Amino acid sequence: MTIRKIDTNWKIYDAFIWRGDYLHPIKEFNSFELSKLIGIDEQKEMLVKNTESFLNKNNGLNVLLYGPRGCGKSTLARAVFTHFLDYGLKVVQISTRDIDVFPLLVDAMRVQPYKFIVFCDDLSFEQGDLSYKALKVVLDGSIEKIPSNIILYATSNRKHIMAEYESDNLNTTMINRELHFSDAVEERMSLSDRFGLSIPFYKINAEEYLRIVSIYLKEELSEELKIKALSYATQKGQRSGRVAYDFFRAIKIGLIK
Repeated sequence: MTIRKIDTNWKIYDAFIWRGDYLHPIKEFNSFELSKLIGIDEQKEMLVKNTESFLNKNNGLNVLLYGPRGCGKSTLARAVFTHFLDYGLKVVQISTRDIDVFPLLVDAMRVQPYKFIVFCDDLSFEQGDLSYKALKVVLDGSIEKIPSNIILYATSNRKHIMAEYESDNLNTTMINRELHFSDAVEERMSLSDRFGLSIPFYKINAEEYLRIVSIYLKEELSEELKIKALSYATQKGQRSGRVAYDFFRAIKIGLIK
């Protein structure tokens, strides 16, 4: 479906999700408190400062939060949005598959008297997907000035967003192969470079994981509880702040004694 114009009531609602051919206004935001995010203090400080600068000084940066799944990227973004929605922020979420509508969203938002963060969770492009070019042009690469009231926050499991394949390096000759590989790498780098701020997230070890669980529970962990916490993480397939919080919640509602 071709979208020619985007109309919505920006004044009544603070958050929206692009549903493929229209903006869905969010009546109940999936909020999360910043204070409940533990173990990613440095990342939290950077994103909060950038958002404050955007709202107060019009000079926030586009942000890429990257790292392994479950390490808090999306939750941090959601917590920052929760905090700043009370300060006039508007949030528009869009999926990677709809990224080609991003220029139209920008056209609709640039004339509004609000500050917008466009949020793309799990931004990634597979080999052969050229829709990322629309994103590059909007972020930095058009004859039209980028509006000061719009920035992009994205999460990704990949530092350079685009998938890396050995086939990027396939061609008929060694020289062509090297040139093709260089072009593929340059293309990935040029996209991730559009983000003025890249915030890395990391896997945590068992000690850090148990420390986060202890902070959530507000008590020192017994040996029995440590074993249960580590077993829970094993069942989940990872140790992360998200898993620690889920373990804490499971104890609080009585699923784990």
